[in-house]
Amino acid sequence: MLLEAAGLDVAAVERVLRAAFDEDLGGAGDITSAATVPEGDQLMTAEYVSRRSGVVAGLPLLSATYDLVAPGQAVITPAVEDGARVDAGQPIAGIQSPARALLVAERTSLNLLGRLSGIATLTRRWADAVEGTGARIRDTRKTTPGLRDLEKYAVRCGGGVNHRRGLFDAYLVKDNHVAAAGGVAAALTGVERVRRPGVDVQVEVDDMDQLVEALAHRPQSILLDNFTVDELATAVRLIRSTAPQTVIEASGGLQLGNAREVAETGVDYLAVGELTHSAPQLDIGLDVRVGSVVAAG
Repeated sequence: MLLEAAGLDVAAVERVLRAAFDEDLGGAGDITSAATVPEGDQLMTAEYVSRRSGVVAGLPLLSATYDLVAPGQAVITPAVEDGARVDAGQPIAGIQSPARALLVAERTSLNLLGRLSGIATLTRRWADAVEGTGARIRDTRKTTPGLRDLEKYAVRCGGGVNHRRGLFDAYLVKDNHVAAAGGVAAALTGVERVRRPGVDVQVEVDDMDQLVEALAHRPQSILLDNFTVDELATAVRLIRSTAPQTVIEASGGLQLGNAREVAETGVDYLAVGELTHSAPQLDIGLDVRVGSVVAAG
């Protein structure tokens, strides 16, 4: 199945889609289509078209979306693959569907496709900015509630990589943990006492003193938060000379304009929250072909 091939959980995606349709249809359904489109088996043909240049993500959701309103009756024909760059005016998928089903699914499909493609587009800009440095662009948990897996999928489509999925699959000791525990060393000691085998430990540090304290515990990964470029370079040299296997990530206030400069300090990752919390939608429309409504069969 397309969703599974994309690494997405089918049941989770269906829950998102059902919630979107419940929100849109309420208890009365699509009253406008019911009033204007004759009941019957008319088929309508349309194209999803990008209004702006960008990167596509979310095409596997189209079939799942239409299957909820017209099971097995819509035919989706992708013109590109997820992760592809497209130009303004370029078709990205064709569809033939029962007319009422197409009108019901139109906005939900466009909202998700535009949202995910917007994230992929922004991620690609960041990935292009650091190309050739060895650094990668990584996302955060700053996602839309209920859409995390889809938004993280879009990051992958844009050339980025995913950080932990949630609070359950990695230890990430942040500044508030440090404050609550009484220091970096105390927080890491607490993690060491209960650490599950095979689960990585990352610690966020705000200055060189905290970094030295963290290095004594040899965490798998260190997050250098709000360091200047010069401070990043100094910190990277210290980490590489002390714990060369430690993964290094820069975070906090990173800007696309200085992404390459940050990457060239030698960090492994740039943590970029804006990929998912501030990406503008890619403007995508659904254009019905004139005269395309025909009787089925």
